[in-house]
Amino acid sequence: MPRFALKVEYHGKPFAGWQRQKDQPSVQGAIEAALARIEPGEHTIAAAGRTDTGVHGLGQVAHCDLEKNWDPFRLSEALNYHLKPAPVAIVDAALVDDEWHARFSAVERQYLFRILMRRAPATHDEGQVWQIKHDLDVAAMQAGANMLLGNHDFTTFRSSICQAASPVKTLDELRVERVQGLSGPEVHFHVRARSFLHNQVRSFVGTLERVGTGAWSPEDVKHALEAKDRAACGPVCPGHGLYLARVGYPDPVFLATGCKLG
Repeated sequence: MPRFALKVEYHGKPFAGWQRQKDQPSVQGAIEAALARIEPGEHTIAAAGRTDTGVHGLGQVAHCDLEKNWDPFRLSEALNYHLKPAPVAIVDAALVDDEWHARFSAVERQYLFRILMRRAPATHDEGQVWQIKHDLDVAAMQAGANMLLGNHDFTTFRSSICQAASPVKTLDELRVERVQGLSGPEVHFHVRARSFLHNQVRSFVGTLERVGTGAWSPEDVKHALEAKDRAACGPVCPGHGLYLARVGYPDPVFLATGCKLG
């Protein structure tokens, strides 16, 4: 059975997360249903990461095993046809080795979090940003973020229902920048590591937002980290500002442009 890697983009608002749910819509469930339309039968796909309710995907990666040796472009076209009208798109597909695994072969995950700073309600960006009505001190937030870089016990920033075997992770990047978005000024958080704990990124952002308002100092982030206590964490921010932006592998997987026309 040939194995295919799928690069997946989705809007998380209508879904109860990536993982298949018995009575709720999920991204995994939508793709598996589309696969059943092109090859009848049950399908189970595996993904690089399980995003939560409302979280978006820009560069999620999954793999599936099929009976037919599909042309990757035709496979993506067929799946996109059957995915409509769900806000899910297969932006690229590639044939991979049988041993290749979307989750276990990955060596890096990158997340983007967006905060929109404006008082008027968001319209075009509603459901895609965390909107706050005050300005944030980006320099102070970056100083706080720097306290989190490296290898640490991240118990403070780990959900109480996290199933990871260990709270120890290595954070390679946590970069904070101010940008001018189409709807107003935004703060973007670029977060990169081999793997993450449940709610880790949202816990980082919620804590750093407190630094940006002046309620916390950058040193308070260090103290929270050293406490190794969930109670020391700042608020956990909502999921709808979070995007799984990219998954890295030792060798390039998607060599096509993903945008063939005609």
